[in-house]
Amino acid sequence: MSVTRILFVCGRNQWRSPTAAEIFRDDPRMSVRSAGISESSRHRITEKDLRWADWVLVMEKKHRSRILDRFRDLDELPRIDSLDIPDDYSFMDLELIELLTEGVAHLWDSGK
Repeated sequence: MSVTRILFVCGRNQWRSPTAAEIFRDDPRMSVRSAGISESSRHRITEKDLRWADWVLVMEKKHRSRILDRFRDLDELPRIDSLDIPDDYSFMDLELIELLTEGVAHLWDSGK
């Protein structure tokens, strides 16, 4: 079984994407990292992150657009899907965990 490398991306890499990385870090199907798209991110997304990833899961559609714009000169980008989770939650918020778990399961089951 091959491991899928997933990069979770949110605005500032503060709440949503670090929560996703934390809850999926022990999932044997995947290797996970997190990043943000803002200049003020704890870890701002880089070309190296995108080259590492097999799949990028963004929290909002605007994050996908910003990645596509910022890295438009890259020859190839990994698949990018949106979980459509608004910036309404804090780190490890129970509702956020539920949304992430359901969203990733839905996308994974639909053929990642």
